[in-house]
Amino acid sequence: QLQASGGGLVQAGGSLRLSCAASGRLFSMYNMGWFRQAPGQDREFVAGISRSGSSTYRADSAKGRFTISRDNAKNTVYLQMNILKPEDTAVYYCAAALTVTTTWRSYNYWGQGTLVTVSS
Repeated sequence: QLQASGGGLVQAGGSLRLSCAASGRLFSMYNMGWFRQAPGQDREFVAGISRSGSSTYRADSAKGRFTISRDNAKNTVYLQMNILKPEDTAVYYCAAALTVTTTWRSYNYWGQGTLVTVSS
């Protein structure tokens, strides 16, 4: 089970840190990803991280602004979001996958989502 938190309302240019806590003892077996979905739009990949945390990958929209990290001892993955823009407004989801992938259909488990609203 994945539980995302940390969303909220922030002004453009501000920062937020999302967290996703996983239950169980298999967290370190999964690659983790963050996705987002704005109203009326498809779910899109934001960032991903490998099992050990040694490799990360981000969508072009996230490069230079968002950082993904994980703490396997705490069963938690994070998304640090800086220089937020109104177009970042979306529900953000964390997800777990057995493979390294940016395709949402390949993820096995999903959190419930946390809403991020960026005002201009």
